[in-house]
Amino acid sequence: MKVLIIKTSSMGDVIHTLPALTDAAKAIPDIEFDWVVEAPFKEIPAWHPRVKRVIPVALRRWRKMPLSLRGDAAWQQFRQEIKAEQYDIIIDAQGLIKSAMVTRMARGLRCGLDFKSAREGLASLAYHKKYTVEFKQHAVVRARQLFSQVLGYELPKTVADYGVDTDKLPQQTIGDNSLVFLHGTTWATKHWPESYWHELTKLATTADFNVLLPWGNDTERERARRIAAVSDKATVLPKMNLAEIAGVLANAKMAVAVDTGLGHLAAAMALPTISLYGPTDPVLTGTDGANQIHLAAQFSCAPCLQKSCTYKGPRDVEPACFMRLPPLAVWQRLREALACD
Repeated sequence: MKVLIIKTSSMGDVIHTLPALTDAAKAIPDIEFDWVVEAPFKEIPAWHPRVKRVIPVALRRWRKMPLSLRGDAAWQQFRQEIKAEQYDIIIDAQGLIKSAMVTRMARGLRCGLDFKSAREGLASLAYHKKYTVEFKQHAVVRARQLFSQVLGYELPKTVADYGVDTDKLPQQTIGDNSLVFLHGTTWATKHWPESYWHELTKLATTADFNVLLPWGNDTERERARRIAAVSDKATVLPKMNLAEIAGVLANAKMAVAVDTGLGHLAAAMALPTISLYGPTDPVLTGTDGANQIHLAAQFSCAPCLQKSCTYKGPRDVEPACFMRLPPLAVWQRLREALACD
């Protein structure tokens, strides 16, 4: 059976879809997948052994220049690739109007979420078959449920297995006692206070752990340098692509993360990880898989799901909710997890 997956972005959403492929592979031994994904994330689907072809797309760029698409070589190549094969089933795992438009371009039985289940209900108009999946669930669970219904097998009751073939990752040599601190994220409110990272780094390195600090842009690099400056056992990693970072995570002892795509990548590597949640809800967007620990700020207005903090009371840090997740509390939980390793 040949199946095309439409799941274009973001990093976390792409990673969340991998366990559904593992479920399907166990239920349907001869199944193979092609996958349409935004070019910056094209490495991720290829890590799963059942993905045979990755078709890069640039919807974010193309939406900004619709009138020039006719002469765009990348657009023309994408049209040829997505139409090149007749699929048994096409699954729009995104449920957005933009992904539904891509789904309509492919050849095969188009399947997706129904009007009430999709993030954008009008996307359901693009599908031949529509399926109901409860909306207020974790994204991993929703993807696993959708695939089980579309492909006709009983949903496993097992912990999510991302099925990543680590042999496909670049081999990274790191110390045996290495912790990875995933400090970068998008919303300002999802950032754990930098002063807290400094203190946690001091606690970890004093206990003879090495701290590794990846980064993805100039702002994150400068933050990583400031954090690393508190100890000679803290290291700012060089610029890495996703596969190289995955290789580091696959060999680390443990990670601490904010609500970020790299936290989901750590979960996919089955790396024990403590993830810190202030304004967001780990029930819906937390890391999912083996050895995942969620610490949510027990604060009056959390989770607020806001990109700027509107709390009016006294505060020592920004955002205020993280006052309930100070460095010592995170370190104590980290030590407990390491002791159980």
